[in-house]
Amino acid sequence: MIISEKTRALAAQAERDCAEAFARIDAIAQQNAEKVLAAFQKYRVSETYFNGTTGYGYDDQGREMLDRVFAEVFGAEDGLVRVQFVNGTHTLTACLFGMLRPGDTLLSVMGAPYDTLCSAIGIQGDEPGNLLQFGIRYAQVDPTPAGEPDYAAIAEAAKDPTIKTILIQRSRGYSTRAALCIDQIRKICETIRSVNTAAYIMADNCYGEFCETLEPTEVGVDVMAGSLIKNPGGGLAPTGGYIVGKKELVEAAAMRLTCPGIGKECGCTQDVNRLFYQGFFLAPHVTAQAVKTAVFCARMMERLGFQTSPAHDAPRTDLVQTVQFGKPAAMKKFCLGIQMGAPVDSYVTPEPWDMPGYTDPVIMAAGSFVQGASIELSADGPMRAPYIAYLQGGLTYESGKIGVMLAVEELLKGE
Repeated sequence: MIISEKTRALAAQAERDCAEAFARIDAIAQQNAEKVLAAFQKYRVSETYFNGTTGYGYDDQGREMLDRVFAEVFGAEDGLVRVQFVNGTHTLTACLFGMLRPGDTLLSVMGAPYDTLCSAIGIQGDEPGNLLQFGIRYAQVDPTPAGEPDYAAIAEAAKDPTIKTILIQRSRGYSTRAALCIDQIRKICETIRSVNTAAYIMADNCYGEFCETLEPTEVGVDVMAGSLIKNPGGGLAPTGGYIVGKKELVEAAAMRLTCPGIGKECGCTQDVNRLFYQGFFLAPHVTAQAVKTAVFCARMMERLGFQTSPAHDAPRTDLVQTVQFGKPAAMKKFCLGIQMGAPVDSYVTPEPWDMPGYTDPVIMAAGSFVQGASIELSADGPMRAPYIAYLQGGLTYESGKIGVMLAVEELLKGE
């Protein structure tokens, strides 16, 4: 691993430029750490809850207590934290199928969701068993040309009495719009409630947990979901997802995950309870490390003349950092450098491939302890103009910084 003096000098200046942003991130992490610790103490978490179960998983005290801890931290009535969720899309889809019935309408208020959820809904691809094939209708409101929520259009669309669920996607997915901050989510909820008091409001909170001091369920969202191999797993969760929100909606999602009549009562935890608890405890700190990595990356790439979003000094509401390269070769070099900075598979060269659920070949640099864990340093993106890489993660800022420096080394080669 060779890092030139030129790159080290760029990094030193970038860190100085990021000092104010880093201080803000540390302050948010402190508040969120206090919130998590208070929940652990309130529910008297003990070593007993780390024991797992097998088979049906009846009377799994650790599983049931973790549901309460998640709900408490996220300001919700109930929680569903399960190893049986295979990814974030599965978790979100369980929510949607739990709430929607034939004849109902799902309204997405920030344009189309990310690619794999589009496939699950049925607005992209022809996968069997999607929502549209069950007689559920879909509508969407696009963001403004500036990428902001179109509150007037949301209010108009939300008047439809057939709308049963309204989806807010917090993160940008593979789009160029900015992630939604908590104040924007609050305003979307207020806008919806001014014209529709019956529809459920749901948030896709992937990449957003612990990036601010409040969560969507604390500002008007009825139910939200996310993946445990992103922020809330703290880098320790080996798989799984979570749902928190109103009790009846969490229970409906549980019935979809298992089956009607069983719901939350089954689902063994095997040996993951301790990892889930410990990962959630670490999550505010680990999330802050990843956000710092994103801020550092933004400043380094800005200094090299690339377009970034968010800018290094902009407020952060999720982990994702985008860098626009304009050319496929530069994007491949960047991803190669990130891969070289990984603790696992650092010798692998990332190449675009036809990833399930996506319309374009996707390049992905991800040398992680947990396969696909977005809380660990990774960079990926569809190979289409304007060739934007989406960086996220970094279990420690120090290791994330090294990965970004190696990516810069690759970009500087041949100059």
